[in-house]
Amino acid sequence: MKKFLKRGIAALVLAALCGGGYFYFFGDSEPAASFKTAEVQVRDVVSTIDATGTLEPEDLVDVGARVSGEIVSFGKDKNGKEIDYGSEITEGSVIALIDDEIPQSDLLSAKAQLDLAKASQESAKANLLVAQENLKQAVRNWDRAKRLGAGDALSQSAYDAYLSEWEKATAEISVAKAQILAADAEYAQAQAGLKEKQRNLEYCVIRAPVDGVVIDRKVNVGQTVVSNMSASSLFLIAKDLKKMEVWASVNEADIGGIRPGQDVEFTVDAFPREKFYGKVGKIRLNATMSQNVVTYVVEVITDNSNGRLLPYLSANLSFIVEKAENVFAVPNAALRWKPEESMLEAGAQAEAPEGMRALWVQSAPGKVSPIFVKTGVRDGTFTQVISPDIREGM
Repeated sequence: MKKFLKRGIAALVLAALCGGGYFYFFGDSEPAASFKTAEVQVRDVVSTIDATGTLEPEDLVDVGARVSGEIVSFGKDKNGKEIDYGSEITEGSVIALIDDEIPQSDLLSAKAQLDLAKASQESAKANLLVAQENLKQAVRNWDRAKRLGAGDALSQSAYDAYLSEWEKATAEISVAKAQILAADAEYAQAQAGLKEKQRNLEYCVIRAPVDGVVIDRKVNVGQTVVSNMSASSLFLIAKDLKKMEVWASVNEADIGGIRPGQDVEFTVDAFPREKFYGKVGKIRLNATMSQNVVTYVVEVITDNSNGRLLPYLSANLSFIVEKAENVFAVPNAALRWKPEESMLEAGAQAEAPEGMRALWVQSAPGKVSPIFVKTGVRDGTFTQVISPDIREGM
């Protein structure tokens, strides 16, 4: 009897457990949905266009040699030291000397050519005077011959001789004048040659065209520079390193958001924790194409009064397109999320009005209701939201 009773109680407990398990796993009731939430913040939202670039001196002068020859010495910088990398120099100061022995010889030869041309010029003028006197005498003789005429007083041969003498004297005047023109041209050519040789001698002294800093020195003492069709490059001088430019490469898809005067923030690897500022100077129109990608060079002007920025540093730039300060902002993901119909609060409107976005707020366990907002400035993480129903910390 007791054994039968125990078996009956065990069967009832087992049935109760099976029934409870069935309703737990297969019953109609579902647990309330849980949501990952974020609070509405008051913050600055900045929309930017990112690009990379290189720092360049604002004014760069490439100093070359106009004559060929050996570098014999370098000049002195502001501190009295030999010109080298980083030397500060002043406009007009000697920065290098080229061996001038050959230009000196060329100058002496040019002076001799000028003297010779001057002598030829004087000789041609003297020849003209002689020709003019000969013409006067020939004119007088010919006038007498014409009055006498060919006859008993003057033979025909003598008459013809006076005529020939007059014609020859007249022609010699033209020859003498032509000789003067040729001598004048020769003299002018010799003068030009002398000026050229003088200038070549002056070119042996390389002077700084501007105040600045030597960025690069491309020659050494004893090295021979050869100037052919173009001047040989000797020095690269930055006119003023207190003003620098960042040459940024901007993709064609982003160039529409760039404008002159636009604020720019950038960093350099040399000072990763420091932020620098500048403004867009100009947009170069000569775009380049690489692997079917068109890019434009944008010049960003920045102040470098403290001298921390060095030429040719790589820079990571952010062009400020839009900026909203102290505004309500939510994570971008909050505006992308859409609830299932079962999650909607009773009577909640699922579709946002035209020109607005739905921002979902938990109103009850497992239920959400919308706040319709207008969106403003957006960065890579947050978006500005505008609505009278929004408050900080929501």
